[in-house]
Amino acid sequence: MKKGILLLLFVSILFTSNYSYGEKPSVIAQSAILVDMESGRVLFELNPYNKLPMASTTKIMTGLIALKEGNVEDKVEIKSTCVGIEGSSIYLYDGEIISLEDLLYGLMLRSGNDAAVAIADYIGNSTDEFVFMMNEKAKQIGAKDTNFVNPHGLHDDNHYTTAYDLALITREAMDIKKFAEIVESKMWKAHREKNNLFYNKNNTLWEYEGGNGVKIGYTMKAGRCLVSSATRGGRTLIAIVLNDRNWFEDCYSLLDYGFKEFKNYVIWDAGQYLMEVPVINGKKDSVPVVVEKLFTYPLKEEELKNIKIYIDMPDEIVAPVEKGHIIGKVKVYLDGVFFHEENIVSKESIAKLGYLEKMIKNK
Repeated sequence: MKKGILLLLFVSILFTSNYSYGEKPSVIAQSAILVDMESGRVLFELNPYNKLPMASTTKIMTGLIALKEGNVEDKVEIKSTCVGIEGSSIYLYDGEIISLEDLLYGLMLRSGNDAAVAIADYIGNSTDEFVFMMNEKAKQIGAKDTNFVNPHGLHDDNHYTTAYDLALITREAMDIKKFAEIVESKMWKAHREKNNLFYNKNNTLWEYEGGNGVKIGYTMKAGRCLVSSATRGGRTLIAIVLNDRNWFEDCYSLLDYGFKEFKNYVIWDAGQYLMEVPVINGKKDSVPVVVEKLFTYPLKEEELKNIKIYIDMPDEIVAPVEKGHIIGKVKVYLDGVFFHEENIVSKESIAKLGYLEKMIKNK
């Protein structure tokens, strides 16, 4: 038999600042989204599921796959098919030997289309196979409205994503330490004789306080596309606009909105005590139970009253009980909608009573 306990939320603030609540930002993008990096919560959206071309923001997935499947110290021999690719270039030449690391910096800072093809050819053994890997990865992380046909983002009618999917891909990429290190670099000196200085085209790094990534993109068909990220007060936000002539200004407005209007609250702490649960046939009559992991979530102040916590747990358990054993679940709802759960575990071990002990206890 299980019991459910509905609790009002008592939380503590991790990050505080003086601000006044304002209206949602007005952006002119065809599609836009603002996402909290850690929790994945969508803080703002505008047509987030519209399928649109993404231009060179494609390279976020290219870099992600390369770092998952390759080694940055690998040496790559450039083939003639990787030379002279249309658009932005790091000017690779036939037969050049270059590290995968240099290719990745050229990909993300200079937006080299030749670097994208070279990476695809090396990691996937062919561009087609690499594109297959990109699409498989998209499916794996839930980017179901995305389709890649190349590793660089030059226009193709069948090459598209959504702002929402691009946020999923970016969160996955930014979770890779080396990827985050690359995209926050303002400049990189490659280990080659010519064309070896790569300056980052992403103005976010210079213009926005806390700016630390991630990728710009432009084609005539896609328009100006931008994925920006910034970290303040221990929080990282990701702003995305697709087909937006005010790309940087609108991303900055979205980031400002996220940092000013939302604070990070502790919903429950790791090891937070909940209650004692009766134990049958145990050397102790009950065991204390706690929440297994810390959970924080970005909220507006006025949303606090709409947060509810529900504890789903049995009325009693049977010994033996191991420390850390999962006893139940604690679930959190916002405006009646479930969005997260965590394990409730035993804080200590409770041994089972022996036969004689049980007989004595029952007298």
